[in-house]
Amino acid sequence: MNDDVIFRRRALADGFTDSEIRHARDSGRLVRIAAGAYVSDEHFAALDAPALHRARIAAALQSRPPGVVVSHTSAALLHGMDLGDLPLERVHLTRSQASGGGRTTGVHVHATLLDASDVVTLGGLAVTSPARTVVDTARISTFDQAVVVGDSALHRRLVTLDEILDEVGRAGPRKGIATARRAASFLDGRSESPGESLSRIQIRRHNLPSPELQHVLHDGTGDFLGRVDFFWKEFGVVGEFDGLGKYGVDGGQAAVAVHREKLREDAIRDAGYEVVRWTWRDLFDFAAVKARFGRACARAEHRR
Repeated sequence: MNDDVIFRRRALADGFTDSEIRHARDSGRLVRIAAGAYVSDEHFAALDAPALHRARIAAALQSRPPGVVVSHTSAALLHGMDLGDLPLERVHLTRSQASGGGRTTGVHVHATLLDASDVVTLGGLAVTSPARTVVDTARISTFDQAVVVGDSALHRRLVTLDEILDEVGRAGPRKGIATARRAASFLDGRSESPGESLSRIQIRRHNLPSPELQHVLHDGTGDFLGRVDFFWKEFGVVGEFDGLGKYGVDGGQAAVAVHREKLREDAIRDAGYEVVRWTWRDLFDFAAVKARFGRACARAEHRR
């Protein structure tokens, strides 16, 4: 799975000694990522959190007997689902048996019976199916985290909502199933990013009306204005979540994108709509967004 991981057992088989491995580790040339598993210092410096977790998955599988399946948050990562702020310090595996699970600092082995339909193969690894992964991850997460993962799985068409709901029904009274059930009833694959998923949650928590998602706007002559994140037709208000990734990371490109976005917003306003924007920071103080929404509704009403 990860050719950059150096395993102690293989190194010893290739003729290296424990003393040599220890010296490389103490000098900083090797960085320990799990028991008996290392990467070079240069490779470690280039790893972001998801890449490091993938390396740790490879290390965890090397030290486990055959038959374990990558699951929960680790499976969500391998499937390419958005993880939001889910922690990645611990690898999650599942052994298909009624008992015998356990956890260490870096690995949590779950014990639960798996059907053949619960397991798929990704890159040569046995991984829980997308539906099983969404539900299992939700059971060990907060509601917000569960919605981020589930929305992204739906948006990427890894799974259908019916498959998730069926999996919730199959889960029975497992620990955390109440969170999974509540999240499943709220999922919407039209959310295109974690920020949009969290925005939907905050909109509901602050008792704002439910918006239409990814609504296409046209002006009075039928010309295309744009597709907006949130739309309250009855109030004439557009809502937009501004995540940094929306404009890319290059300064020049970002400036061009922001300029285009401003022109787009000007056209939307000229067509008679009010626009409310919010950022990641606003998600933690959404009362301010609610107040802006109220003022936008009042302006739209005054226009009419």
